[in-house]
Amino acid sequence: MDSDLIYISLGSNIGDQFKNLEKAILEIQSVCGSLSSASSLYETEPWGTFAQDPFLNQVIAVESPHEPAILLNLFLEIEKKMGRIRTVRNAPRIIDIDILLYGSKIILNESIHIPHPRMHLRKFILIPMTEIAPDLIHPVFNQSMKELLNKCTDSSFVKKLRTHEIKP
Repeated sequence: MDSDLIYISLGSNIGDQFKNLEKAILEIQSVCGSLSSASSLYETEPWGTFAQDPFLNQVIAVESPHEPAILLNLFLEIEKKMGRIRTVRNAPRIIDIDILLYGSKIILNESIHIPHPRMHLRKFILIPMTEIAPDLIHPVFNQSMKELLNKCTDSSFVKKLRTHEIKP
């Protein structure tokens, strides 16, 4: 089976956020596929109505032979293994793993939406996406990540903290 390049968003705002993201990347590599690229780490404003700490966010690209539904289940297992307890939407969390893009596929069903339906609205996704794949074309909007970022009206803060060092 061929591998597709999958773009994944990682976020954490509970505990040691740096270690949470690093652990998530190691877990993803161990069960899903090889890390192709990783954005810098960004401190970002939380979404939603909860008073909560800022997030540490990152986008990674992984080569994986797994189908999207399998990847989604693997990511949910990683989140659970790391201690994420799902309560209400946009609540604080130790780790959040979202599939943003799966090659150029468009998949919309009751359990999975690819591309991520709100990625074009969020600077905390578009800024790191533009860092690692500025010319990548969104399969629905037919625009590059750079173009989507330039049109994004999200006014939340996104602060680059440090560059990620890819580990084998």
